[in-house]
Amino acid sequence: MTTLVLRLIPPRPDFAMTMSDDERDLMGRHADHWRSRIEAGQVVVFGPVVDETGSWGLCVADVDDEAKLRAFAAEDPTVRSGQFHFEIGTLLTGYVRTG
Repeated sequence: MTTLVLRLIPPRPDFAMTMSDDERDLMGRHADHWRSRIEAGQVVVFGPVVDETGSWGLCVADVDDEAKLRAFAAEDPTVRSGQFHFEIGTLLTGYVRTG
């Protein structure tokens, strides 16, 4: 099992704070898309992050096959819209709180 970190890059740095109604609807479809991976136990956490660079999406996933995660991410409604893109990195080591 490999732990991967996916970073979803929005169309503008302040996206999380300035979404239009159409973009908010798109983000709802995005959340629905990833919820199945949470329910399947493959995604540890996903959600928006705000830092000094602006906002972006975070997903930490435990997978057997990186190609399958990439394919699933490519089907994300935000990516399919052409407005977002993603980057994937590997978590080399880490710990998860169990209690």
